[in-house]
Amino acid sequence: MTTDDRSLKEAWSSIPSQREVGIGLERFTGQRMERILSTVAAIGSAALGAQALLAAVTRLAPPDPGRIGMMALVFLPLLWMIVACVIGKGVKPAAGTFTVAYAIALALWPVVVEGGVRDPSNQPWIFFLVNIGVVAAMLAFTTRIQLIWALTLPILYGWVRLVQGGFEQSWWISTGFDVSFTIILGTVIISLAWMFRQIAAGVDEARSRAVEGYASAAAASAAEEERVAMSALMHDSVLAALIAAERADSDRARALAVAMAREALTRLANTEASIAQEGSDAPVARSQIVTELRRTLSEQGADAVVEERGAADAEVPGKVARAIVLAARQAIGNALAHADGHGLHVIVESAAADRLRVTVLDAGPGFDPDAIGEDRLGIRASIVARMAAVAGTSEIVSDADGTTVVLGWEPS
Repeated sequence: MTTDDRSLKEAWSSIPSQREVGIGLERFTGQRMERILSTVAAIGSAALGAQALLAAVTRLAPPDPGRIGMMALVFLPLLWMIVACVIGKGVKPAAGTFTVAYAIALALWPVVVEGGVRDPSNQPWIFFLVNIGVVAAMLAFTTRIQLIWALTLPILYGWVRLVQGGFEQSWWISTGFDVSFTIILGTVIISLAWMFRQIAAGVDEARSRAVEGYASAAAASAAEEERVAMSALMHDSVLAALIAAERADSDRARALAVAMAREALTRLANTEASIAQEGSDAPVARSQIVTELRRTLSEQGADAVVEERGAADAEVPGKVARAIVLAARQAIGNALAHADGHGLHVIVESAAADRLRVTVLDAGPGFDPDAIGEDRLGIRASIVARMAAVAGTSEIVSDADGTTVVLGWEPS
């Protein structure tokens, strides 16, 4: 492949698309808020987790396999959650795993850990992680499930403590205080997280509305500028070509009038494109046109295919190829806008190595081409005038069964 061929392919790949706009910032504030919440959760979990681990190790005498297994069941998922919150990846599965593992550890606590401690004021090490389980639920689940966990974990802890104390009266007061404290603290944690997330969502929504308003204003301004430029073009170039054609009284004058008309049509068809985008006369393979049409369908979310027929090695001049692609893109856009893409099908066929025809079909309700307003240039300028500017042909047939747009070109 020569340097010119590579340059031509790069130029074709840079044809502007209708949907090449910046996306991914619609949840910028929400993502930042989630990152802040996970970082704060990592700091709090590390502090309370270290406190609980120290209490568990100091009370591990003599070594008990059941207690060691209980520690592994709790602290390994906790360590995973802390690491995930720090790096900002896999936070939800890690937090969900710790929440479930902690609930299982609480349920197994009376069975695995013997009730040797008879002092109700002496809290076990697993108590320090009750609200960490609520924080993990806040990171992993929806608001409704978060509230359920904020009530379930403290109540489960209270039941475990009462079972361990044999439901004696001295255990009810201290256990009730612990349960009520953890419920209040867990509810406050979830409420604050919900409030921060709502604020972030509001900021993202306001930003989205502002961007949409700016885009609408910019589009309206661009449309008005294009309308003014089109009016000036019609007044100067097209009117001059019509006057020259009317006054032509010889073959040379008629040839000049035709050249002026063709130049006017070229400028009219490429009003929205810059001079650098008009293309050159370097040959363009049919495969590149097919690739561009498929990219157009993909970017516009159309469930359609581009069918190839005839000579696969066909080539047309660059300006012709660009005119066909832009006209076909307009036809595809019309089919999506007015027919919802029903029955959309694109056919690219070559009867010979230097001839090309592109057909865009849809099964929409159709329209009356003669009833289109004079100020609507989607078909006149973007399809008919564009193809006429490169000495091509365009045929539009529409009825109640659908619309067919046929774009053709062959050398003179």
